[in-house]
Amino acid sequence: MRLVVALGGNALLRRGELPDAAVQQRNVRAAVRALAPLAREHELVVTHGNGPQVGVLALQSASNPHLTTPYPFDVLGAQTQGMIGYWLLQAVQNAVPGRQVAAVLNQTLVEAADPAFADPTKFVGEVYDEQTARALARERGWAVKPDGPGWRRVVGSPRPREVVETPLIRLLLDNGVVVVCAGGGGVPVVRDPDGTLRGVEAVVDKDLTSAVLAQALGAEVLLVLTDVAHVERHFGTDRAEPIRRATPAQLRAEEFAPGSMGPKVDAVCRFVEATGGTASIGRLEDAVALLAGTAGTVVTGSAGAP
Repeated sequence: MRLVVALGGNALLRRGELPDAAVQQRNVRAAVRALAPLAREHELVVTHGNGPQVGVLALQSASNPHLTTPYPFDVLGAQTQGMIGYWLLQAVQNAVPGRQVAAVLNQTLVEAADPAFADPTKFVGEVYDEQTARALARERGWAVKPDGPGWRRVVGSPRPREVVETPLIRLLLDNGVVVVCAGGGGVPVVRDPDGTLRGVEAVVDKDLTSAVLAQALGAEVLLVLTDVAHVERHFGTDRAEPIRRATPAQLRAEEFAPGSMGPKVDAVCRFVEATGGTASIGRLEDAVALLAGTAGTVVTGSAGAP
């Protein structure tokens, strides 16, 4: 079976943890232990977030006195793809000896006129208290918004249209290679009228990119792995209740936070609507059970009990 598995940011860095390399490598090894059974039995593509990591690099770049201007977000995205791709590649190689693994640095095509550039919603970087976040916003020209109990920087997140390197990823899959790609949603690029590509200042949502890629690759299943057991109706309130099975129409009738669960729900709905396949959202440690349909929120085209 061909699977695309999207790892949430918690697979690399949990709230409150320092973004040290050793901390993240330890988390990556734990994540890969949950994925190893899938890698042994199936054709597997692993995508991953990069919000905390790209935020750290952006802060370093902005504070570097040797730079006349900070590195743009497309370059920072490429840097994090290489770093996290290396960690995941090595961890999968160690967990599944003999299986070939490739980490692909990829570009994701977006539209230059996407309205998301004018309304940033994608969280990147560290969590701050409100006073610190607002001070950094004034000092650095950031946009900031509340994220749970804290505040974080937000940047534009245009909708992904196409993973430019899809033919290469398909070739690797067809030859039995586990592929790590679409880190942070891929490096955002636009195509100019003359056909050339160029990077843009944005971060693409990795779950939406994963859905686009899964459809293009003919994947049967999309798994979106995060740190919650289910999608919840009335999340964060005393009326919260898990949604265990649903159709895209049933999920779209609910309301979810635009900066967190909203894109995940949109991604799985788009994949199921476009392919008739199955998608699930749930905890990383439940990856095998999610594939079996016995954990998480399972989304299919047929009527289910939400």
